[in-house]
Amino acid sequence: YRSEADLSRSPRGQTVKTYLNDRGFRILKALDEVARRQHARPAQVALAWLMARPGITAPIASATSLDQLHELMEAANLVLDPSSLELLNQSA
Repeated sequence: YRSEADLSRSPRGQTVKTYLNDRGFRILKALDEVARRQHARPAQVALAWLMARPGITAPIASATSLDQLHELMEAANLVLDPSSLELLNQSA
């Protein structure tokens, strides 16, 4: 979700609306930057970031297609370098 127009495309859209704020856009910008550096998709970076955080033991992700599932599974092999982790952590 990148704009309010995206919200109507999913049943979860209205729940996500509260995250379309300065902090949310700052995190999206960091996810995009790290994804560009790592040649990955933002969803993969987001999941890899969660898996790298010591306080999170079981990140939850949702896929609505086989392609999305394969993309999310690749996140398990994505290793984020310290500068990427710092950028993501500072954005949040």
